[in-house]
Amino acid sequence: MNEYSIVQIVSLVGFLILALSALASHRLNWSKALRMGLLWVAIFLGVALLFSIVGPGA
Repeated sequence: MNEYSIVQIVSLVGFLILALSALASHRLNWSKALRMGLLWVAIFLGVALLFSIVGPGA
């Protein structure tokens, strides 16, 4: 590990803390939060699949 990877890990942990605190501020229950998270994962996977089907330069 070099100093850049340590900075990346610290920033990712910071971003995770910010995201979790934002989620906690909305006072969602766990089932609704999990459903919303799975929906976002499905959206990103769908867009990635679409880009992989279309291909570069299309």
